[in-house]
Amino acid sequence: MTTIGFIGLGIMGAPMADHLVNAGHKVVTHTHKSPVPNDLKTKGVEELASLKAVAEASDVVIMIVPDTPQVEAVLFADDGIASGLSAGKLVIDMSSISPIDTKAFAEKVAALGCDYVDAPVSGGEVGAKAASLTIMVGATDEGFARAKPLFDLMGKNITHVGPIGAGQTTKVANQIIVALNIEAVAEALLFASKAGADPAKVREALMGGFASSKVLEIHAERMINRTFDPGFRIRLHQKDLNLALQNAKEMGISLPNTATAQELFNSCASHGGADDDHSGLVKALERMANHKVAD
Repeated sequence: MTTIGFIGLGIMGAPMADHLVNAGHKVVTHTHKSPVPNDLKTKGVEELASLKAVAEASDVVIMIVPDTPQVEAVLFADDGIASGLSAGKLVIDMSSISPIDTKAFAEKVAALGCDYVDAPVSGGEVGAKAASLTIMVGATDEGFARAKPLFDLMGKNITHVGPIGAGQTTKVANQIIVALNIEAVAEALLFASKAGADPAKVREALMGGFASSKVLEIHAERMINRTFDPGFRIRLHQKDLNLALQNAKEMGISLPNTATAQELFNSCASHGGADDDHSGLVKALERMANHKVAD
């Protein structure tokens, strides 16, 4: 049994922690806003007084929080994780944050004699609950070997992409693909619906062809059924595309379609949809067309 400090028991983190508990590991946490979910409490997940206490009590610390500033605060604020680390411990960041800052955080943690692994995930709430997440890992060979047994409890497609920071770079690439796929599916359904076709039947037909994708399977159904409760919030996808566009600018490359998808997310957010599921991107296109995919 390993004692795991788990920081970030949200939509993704809670089911991920649940899998670790079910496998026999002890999980401790410190929450910032929301209390520990009742189902995890009943399984023995314990809340400690501070992040420092979590680090002191744990062999491994896992974080999954919204953005780069939150990771920095969790690690390096007064009484943060770093203040409770001792040599030999393992820190795993499963958030989606800046690759550049990830490398800087890892250097500080390594100076304390600990391994650092960046391991952002894809698969959303569905993947977190099913333990089928895609996990993109940046780490040393030793760090990856230490973390892999835990990843196996939370995901299915686990890839050691390269050194620290490579996992975050891969996640940014993933978010570009997902955003553009959502946009493509939204445009296709809007076109079909405006032309008078049944979007549900169109989706069914396309699922059997080359256009088939997870986004067409899951997010098109959300667009048709108007179920935009978040699996992955628009504001978080905005954050990820902002990383893509910032890094692209620094590298001197153009990502024109990524920029377009970001503007559609921005439109959704400005109309009060920042906490909608990212499939809600379709609403921006619907406003421009003065037509909904479905009522």
